[in-house]
Amino acid sequence: MSTSDRRWSVLAAEAALRIAALYPEQMNIYADRGNIAVLSRRCQWRSLDVSVTSIGLGEPLDGSRFNLIYLGGGQDDDQRRCAADLIETKRDGLLAAAANGAVLLGVCGGYQLLGHWYELGEERIDGVGLLDVETTRSDGPRLIGNVAIETSLPGGPAGATLAGFENHGGRTRLLAGAEPFGRVIRGHGNDGRSGDEGCRSGNVIGTYLHGPLLPANSWFADWLITTALGAATPLVPLDDDLELEAHRAACRAAGLSG
Repeated sequence: MSTSDRRWSVLAAEAALRIAALYPEQMNIYADRGNIAVLSRRCQWRSLDVSVTSIGLGEPLDGSRFNLIYLGGGQDDDQRRCAADLIETKRDGLLAAAANGAVLLGVCGGYQLLGHWYELGEERIDGVGLLDVETTRSDGPRLIGNVAIETSLPGGPAGATLAGFENHGGRTRLLAGAEPFGRVIRGHGNDGRSGDEGCRSGNVIGTYLHGPLLPANSWFADWLITTALGAATPLVPLDDDLELEAHRAACRAAGLSG
């Protein structure tokens, strides 16, 4: 057995991806379960230990138990209910998980709730403040359509493309010092004007890309897994012909060559 094979054997034996899926019944309007399925399968295909724990309304979050936490999108009424519960029962766990280096991914409504607040007219829905952003519901048209962004992540490919779909009435503004998750190539992004898409602070990421996101962007799924595991050894490559074609199709839908 080669040195690289031995290193991989050790990684496969010791690595364990522990996923917390928050509010899977309420915050799943954009097929968010598909993202969880991709993460699970790509671990299983590599013989990596993986578990998914669904955590719903009224259930506390022990941030020390998980190295990847996922929060999807929902309708405004569900988002209100989940926002209140997030503050009451899960905020401390989220803060602890982020401080421990866990990966947190919020998509659409989940992205908004990772920020400071979401304003709908005179109503303000408070978020947990892990991302230095604020969102306001606009009287203008919803930002809808296929979208592609360019992003560079630590340890990931430089200038990589993510493609997906966006559908949001909120306009998200990055506050002083906040870094976008990526730059818009096609589509609207955070507000349709700035060219920013999403926000990233350490391992906490918020984005409006869904559809779901990970089936069309397998490289990003692997980045999430690697980062959550803290793995210095790259993941074993998979036969990703279908996944790469899904990515090319999503890019073409957004107006890129793919």
